[in-house]
Amino acid sequence: MLRPITIFAETERLRLRSWKPEDLPLFAAINKDARVMKFFPATLTEDETEAFYDRIQEEFVRKGWGLYAVELKDSGEFIGYVGLHEIGFEADFTPGVEIGWRLAADVHNKGYATEAAVEVLRLAKSYGIRQLYSFTAVINKPSERVMQKTGMEKIGEFDHPKLTADSPLCRHVLYVIDL
Repeated sequence: MLRPITIFAETERLRLRSWKPEDLPLFAAINKDARVMKFFPATLTEDETEAFYDRIQEEFVRKGWGLYAVELKDSGEFIGYVGLHEIGFEADFTPGVEIGWRLAADVHNKGYATEAAVEVLRLAKSYGIRQLYSFTAVINKPSERVMQKTGMEKIGEFDHPKLTADSPLCRHVLYVIDL
């Protein structure tokens, strides 16, 4: 049985909604794109994307929030996700909730990640979340800029525990915002 689509929020140009099964092949294409995954250890296979999609669905069921599917309001085109996620590793700032984003390369540098992230901050506050983290590899300046534009504050750097020390992605910046 198909679940109805829930619209969680809208911005001037975007709709943050629940996921549709037809998003999966588009999500797989985003996760296979080397431009999108430049600051991740590897691109994802279709099976890895499907497993990630399943984890996203499970988090919505368990928490009532998660990584929202993002679509363009004018066309209905799925362009990726922006949302909330429980941090999945141990560090001195965990447990906690992160705000994150992954959008198709063709829509980078249009302000969509920031526009959606600002709305997700509002949603997080309405859910009673009082603090959010965001982090990325030190070399991922575009993502760090989104953190800055949303009003997050850099509180330090850390070595990501799921990456090897010799990885150019190991060192991460850490941002926080109190809601």
